[in-house]
Amino acid sequence: MQEYPVKRGFTKDLDTRTAVELKNCFGIEPEKTAKGYRIIYGALKRLDVTPGAGGKSVIIDTESDMSVNDDVIIDTNKRFRKYLDAITGFSTKERVKRAKSPAEA
Repeated sequence: MQEYPVKRGFTKDLDTRTAVELKNCFGIEPEKTAKGYRIIYGALKRLDVTPGAGGKSVIIDTESDMSVNDDVIIDTNKRFRKYLDAITGFSTKERVKRAKSPAEA
């Protein structure tokens, strides 16, 4: 389970964007759960997305399917990174930098 901060300005409609971006990035309709949304796609047996405390972050919990081939894994990872970019408002480089900064402080 991983929590990702969401850029200011992206938090307003986070709940609706969560579902919309899952559909845009993975091409499938997400299933509504008690707290958020869930999809099953490619190398992911399960991808759960729920809003974090105060709606200023998203919590993503995944379960991987290790039996799929490399092409499926690469496609799934590409789509997952695209989803994180869209939902958080931060690029991969910015997310890595933000993840490291609290540890260094």
